[in-house]
Amino acid sequence: MKLLIVSGSQRENSQSAKVANYIAKHSSEFNDISHIELCRYDLPFWDGEQESKSMQSSPWPLISQKVRRADALVLITPEWGGMASPLLKNFLLMCDNQDTAHKPALLVSVVSGISGAYPIAELRMNALKNNKLVALPDHLIIRNVNDVLNTSELDNPVIKDRDQDLRQRINYSMYMLNQYSEALAEIRTRHENTPYPKQQEYCYGM
Repeated sequence: MKLLIVSGSQRENSQSAKVANYIAKHSSEFNDISHIELCRYDLPFWDGEQESKSMQSSPWPLISQKVRRADALVLITPEWGGMASPLLKNFLLMCDNQDTAHKPALLVSVVSGISGAYPIAELRMNALKNNKLVALPDHLIIRNVNDVLNTSELDNPVIKDRDQDLRQRINYSMYMLNQYSEALAEIRTRHENTPYPKQQEYCYGM
């Protein structure tokens, strides 16, 4: 199974990328893992026209190929002002549902404080309608992200316990993402081989 991790921070060397790298390193359920750090690509803001995706020097054809190959996605966003990252939302707008439909996605929110729920709610409410990604019932909120998932030893026993609990929760989430990716692969195959009559009329969510 192929996994694509997308980190949506607009800053290089971000905590979102740190979380993405941790997940990539510890996801033994997947045999092929790619990580796209969106801030390192000069993606155009999508204007609703297909041609804008393939403008000269646009990196979208390379990114869309990774999306197409993936069996499952991890979408990581920082919380800025209670919202998901504009880069991640732009990425989701650009995704073609022929590449993403009926693929599972684990939603991950990263925050330096104790909030982090708002981006998850935003993504669940309005980011998956037309690309038809299937968000897992479970999600991850990485709170106080500066203190956790680091390589150095932790002296504070409270943070150490919380860090270990978080690592175990990530293990569980990735295990479930793999289960969903295997189950939905069959649905995608059936959807392709025995399509619903005139299914292209229903390519957008209601």
